[in-house]
Amino acid sequence: MTDPLKTLDAGRPKPAAVSRQVYAIAGISVTVFGLEELRAQASEVACLWLLHPRLATQERMTDIAASTITDWNSKNQDTPTAKGLIAVSFDQRNHGARMVDPLANEAWRQGNPRHAQDMFSIFQGTARDTSLLMDYLAAFVFPNGEHKITENLVLGVSLGGHAAWSCLFHEPRISAGVVIIGCPDYLNLMVDRARLSKLPSWTKSNPPGSEILGSEALPASFVDVVNKYDPAGLLLSQVKSAPAPGPLRDGAIPQPTSQEQQELRPLLSQCLAGKRILNLSGGIDKLVPYHRGESFLQWFKSAILPNGWAGDSAITFEDIIDESAGHEVTPKMVDEAVRFISETLAIRGDNGERKGSVRESKI
Repeated sequence: MTDPLKTLDAGRPKPAAVSRQVYAIAGISVTVFGLEELRAQASEVACLWLLHPRLATQERMTDIAASTITDWNSKNQDTPTAKGLIAVSFDQRNHGARMVDPLANEAWRQGNPRHAQDMFSIFQGTARDTSLLMDYLAAFVFPNGEHKITENLVLGVSLGGHAAWSCLFHEPRISAGVVIIGCPDYLNLMVDRARLSKLPSWTKSNPPGSEILGSEALPASFVDVVNKYDPAGLLLSQVKSAPAPGPLRDGAIPQPTSQEQQELRPLLSQCLAGKRILNLSGGIDKLVPYHRGESFLQWFKSAILPNGWAGDSAITFEDIIDESAGHEVTPKMVDEAVRFISETLAIRGDNGERKGSVRESKI
């Protein structure tokens, strides 16, 4: 897999550098950006957690950290008491300084027979690391109570994008997130990848793929875990009227029955109520194709619209596709992410009742 941030390096001016300090927190090397730029009067601070792509390291998130912090600070340079912003990056599990087994980061085509299990468990572990570090960060960076972290956001790229979805669904302290070239329907993505990889568990069944779920590539015990943590798996497993991937999930997913809505509404509210999400995808991405998450996303978006069955959950969702982008982070994507983060920081704290909203755009 090529570096998805390479396009960004070549196509966007390098942002002005911001301060960075490294801490060892809970046995993890953590880089914190923007501490020196915080103003003493800013009693409240937001923290943006940056999750890097597969085969990369925390270092690759440096420019995104600088871009977001510089943009927010420039908008508030005349308001010393405005909320401050810092960003945090760390190596995902089995990456960088935490490497244990290089093969576990590779795909089926590169000879890793446990690709599906490895990738899911690694980024789920990273999501849990984010929660762990969230517990302790303030005690390391603000040991004397100089500032208070009052808001947490997450931004993830590729593997980090998958992890960002998990953070949004399972960490209540995360109030907003940016997912760049990630997927909310892991099983659908992996089933399709098994097909494209021509795995024996796909080709030798009749019809092809009919026995992929529960095979060695996607063991039944693993499918159960995915349905516990993955956005699509978690929600759609509650919808008995929704067809299971057969083996691929394509087309419209039926809306839940009235009874299913009663069961889903508190679950969706528990996970995402009041949160803001920006989903950025590449229109010609072949590694994590938008259409593998599209069926779930369309079902999800129809639910959270103001007149949807979960419209009162006040979820804001932006779904933006860079039509000419592959599996890469483009300057246009980063511009959207920076814009979204600053807008989110500017409106947080508004406790007025809000309805859900959906914005779709192609750039």
